[in-house]
Amino acid sequence: MLTTPEVRDHIRDLTDVKSLVAIQEAATARLLDLDAEKRPVITPGRSAEIDSTISRACLRFLTGTVQQPNRTGRRFDILLDEASTKRLRSDQTNRWHTIPDDVERFRLTGIPVGCIKLTDEADS
Repeated sequence: MLTTPEVRDHIRDLTDVKSLVAIQEAATARLLDLDAEKRPVITPGRSAEIDSTISRACLRFLTGTVQQPNRTGRRFDILLDEASTKRLRSDQTNRWHTIPDDVERFRLTGIPVGCIKLTDEADS
């Protein structure tokens, strides 16, 4: 098995971008695997809040119900509750989501897993 200094030396010696990208992707995949056990299980129907790490400030701290994941399972749709739908509709910084006045619960698509904080208790 290689030591960490040997791996660093090998990476430092790489001369093409493709090789470096392959290593970066492998490291990212490994980090996700190691972190998977620590993450709560996100499944449709769970109550959730979008946390402060999401880049669009208008989406921070909105709450709703988790919907289906995308095909990779790294993003989920969230059906906002009525209060969060109203808040997003009236947010002056929201330039991405047009919510008609007659919509009570708006569906956000593609919320990254890392930005979803579950607010209900997991089923035993």
